[in-house]
Amino acid sequence: MVVDVEKENKEIIKRYRALLHAAKPILKDGDAKIIKKAFFTSVQAHKDMRRKSGEPYIYHPLAVAQIAVEEIGLGTTSIVAALLHDVVEDTHLELRDLERDFGPKVATIIDGLTKISGVFEHGSSQQAENFRKMILTLSEDVRVILVKLADRLHNMRTLESMPRDKQLKIASETMYLYAPLAHRLGLYAIKSELEDLYLKYTDTDRYNFIADKVAKSDAAREKTTKDFAAPLEIPLKRAGLKFKIKGRTKSIYSIHQKMQQQNIPFEEVYDLFAIRLILEADLAEEKSVCWKAYSIVTDFYKPNPDRLKDWVSTPKANGYESLHTTVMSKSGQWVEVQIRTRRMDDIAEKGYAAHWKYKENKTTTKEHGIEDWIRKVRELIENNDFSAIEFVNEFRQNLFSEEVFVFTPKGDLKTLQFGATALDFAFEIHTKIGEHCLGAKVNQKLVPLSYQLNNGDQIEILTSGKQKPSEDWLKFVVTSKARTKIKESLKEEKKIIAQDGKAMVERKLSHLKIPLNNETINKMLLLFNVKTPLEFYYNVAKDIIPPSQLKRLKDPEKKPEPSKRPVEVDPDKKSTSVKVSDKDMVLIGDGMDKIDYNLAKCCNPIPGDEVFGFVTVSEGIKIHRTNCPNAVELMSQYGYRIVKAKWTSQKELAFLTGLKIVGADRVGIINDVTKVISTQLKVNIRSITIDTDDGIFEGTMMVFVNDTEHLNTLISKLKEISDIISVSRINS
Repeated sequence: MVVDVEKENKEIIKRYRALLHAAKPILKDGDAKIIKKAFFTSVQAHKDMRRKSGEPYIYHPLAVAQIAVEEIGLGTTSIVAALLHDVVEDTHLELRDLERDFGPKVATIIDGLTKISGVFEHGSSQQAENFRKMILTLSEDVRVILVKLADRLHNMRTLESMPRDKQLKIASETMYLYAPLAHRLGLYAIKSELEDLYLKYTDTDRYNFIADKVAKSDAAREKTTKDFAAPLEIPLKRAGLKFKIKGRTKSIYSIHQKMQQQNIPFEEVYDLFAIRLILEADLAEEKSVCWKAYSIVTDFYKPNPDRLKDWVSTPKANGYESLHTTVMSKSGQWVEVQIRTRRMDDIAEKGYAAHWKYKENKTTTKEHGIEDWIRKVRELIENNDFSAIEFVNEFRQNLFSEEVFVFTPKGDLKTLQFGATALDFAFEIHTKIGEHCLGAKVNQKLVPLSYQLNNGDQIEILTSGKQKPSEDWLKFVVTSKARTKIKESLKEEKKIIAQDGKAMVERKLSHLKIPLNNETINKMLLLFNVKTPLEFYYNVAKDIIPPSQLKRLKDPEKKPEPSKRPVEVDPDKKSTSVKVSDKDMVLIGDGMDKIDYNLAKCCNPIPGDEVFGFVTVSEGIKIHRTNCPNAVELMSQYGYRIVKAKWTSQKELAFLTGLKIVGADRVGIINDVTKVISTQLKVNIRSITIDTDDGIFEGTMMVFVNDTEHLNTLISKLKEISDIISVSRINS
């Protein structure tokens, strides 16, 4: 490839100037000079380096810095850190050089970014440890995470140049942790784009289908927005309000989720777009201004009282403030209206960074929900005894949660995640109160520990010195703090039992002449499908894993002895032929060297689906669709066990898949459906379930097809039947 160096250098300068232009409103004296210094340091450090796309590497740090300032709203320190974020890892420069030239704050952020850099290539425990390091930086300096999100966003935007297996792995990591983090930090635009890009690379056809539908309906939505806003403008102005009305389209991934969850076509997603009413108001008047605008909107458009959400009085944990209502438009459609001030809109778009901008300007004195959340992260971090995997799982559990607002007996407001129980509340008050919690009174009535709290509940906790945490508590508590403290207490008892198990393992390994080191431990965890050494030793002590099984370390291909743990048997397991090629590609088809594999029942892949292989402990390779509900967790946590896979010709084989059929409940419609399936297309039906309600029937069928082409033909034929409303594929 011939490189035009002069042209590239001009483009680099152009992008640098665009960065300075974006940063201009926030620059103070001397800031431009230090940004320039960082830019030239980065250019020199990355000289002659190129990305997978063939572009100069410097394009990447420039883009990350641009995102940091333009889309997140970060300041000079973060811009400098973004420009230099790959320098320590990729070049001869060391952290102390950067600290000397740019100061300790920049060095701290770069140090945090260096610790969490890279695509995680190791086993799940090492991979989780990388995630853990990233979360640890959250409590030290949140800018590390914000710059990392900018870095991940640019990597996702340029993912097309990566090999297919890397695309799937990076996209899954993004969906597993980065998108939820962006959500929790209030970065809705970035969260939505990360989710959209995840869908683009894991289910390209679905992404393109929805994107095309959205693009084609742009003009109609623009007209709807104008028609909706027109009658509101005069009364809003008459009330003395300064405002702006605009439309907001639902993200492609959100539309995909709604279509999937409700099993509806694109045309039936009723809240496809929302009206956003943005008001100018001083901080002291924000609430009254929002409610005044709400009154005007609902005077003209009839609201749905069940759809009012007041996040102005009680903001979300990530700082989001807005009034949401759903009203009936003149065209007979339900439309969501979001009412907020410019400050609220800024925080809604740029989250944590915008909150700090207003706090520094002293335009708000309110404690921010994110600060409370970061405090809880610190509490989680303090429990150093937890394995990285447990830590990350506990952390993720609360990332997407909604909130419930309750009161103490003294009337203090407490915010917990939605679904929290009386026991969660007890642990929120104090660890000791939680550990000795016997029951609770909610609104003066006795309730069990598992009682789920509702907005406005007033809770009094009842305790006993004799009470102690039970394993059953983990079945209903939902907050990280409660789960962490309960597990911590239970783990002490488990540790004592595990010590006995470890002694048994040491004796057996000594007999087998196998050293007990990290390599052996990792082999045992993989071989027996156990997440942590503690759990493994505990299972040995309890005889769930008999010590005699350890001889499999010498011969891992040997089938295990009968286990005392109940084993799930898959009656439909279809073991056929696969071949692993020289390039680690699993080719699925007949006439290959035999390797055990089965098609995952969670997504029922068929030829034509894009698939990957997952190496299991005892069931060979499981084949999953890349858009399988479990793909994100498998690829992000167990990337080292993923193998490429593709279909070879399998026209003579039939594969199980599911269909959902909805239609008008008339005489003979089921006969028409089965005639098309069995008689016309010669498709075997494995099972059929029919349910009717108020003149509508809904059928779920499991059928055998050859491939996706065969499946699409079947769906098209079924849609031609009179009174059939929709036909769609389901996972299982």
